[in-house]
Amino acid sequence: MSMIKIKKLNENAIIPQKATEGSAGADLYACINEPITVAPGELVKIPTGIAAETEDKNTAIFLFARSGLGVKHGITLSNGVGVVDSDYRGEICVGLCNVSKETYTIQPNERIAQMVVMPVVCVDLAEVQELSNTDRGEGGFGSTGKK
Repeated sequence: MSMIKIKKLNENAIIPQKATEGSAGADLYACINEPITVAPGELVKIPTGIAAETEDKNTAIFLFARSGLGVKHGITLSNGVGVVDSDYRGEICVGLCNVSKETYTIQPNERIAQMVVMPVVCVDLAEVQELSNTDRGEGGFGSTGKK
């Protein structure tokens, strides 16, 4: 099992925790002193008070919305999925947006996202003049499904 080192940057920070043994992600907590109200359509950046280090440069920490916040309250990640690169050592902050029609108030120490450690494939990028042909070709955006 790989280890993630967690450093508290704020004494009030809560170390990420998995809710159950089978949880894929560990919950991240809002490290804020006062509640923050998020209006419909508003974007906010919420600090977690922690920094992290992965043991392997071929892994990264990915931030995902908590399903309860997203489904029940329309609070989701503003960038879809957050990526914490293996060489980043700054504070992990979570960009949230309110896609509902109601305001939502984030409380201090509230679980706001989940982090999942996943492998990444490190590759070299090369500019070329041509790419190989496939049956699909340039078809995209539903080209293989319903017309």
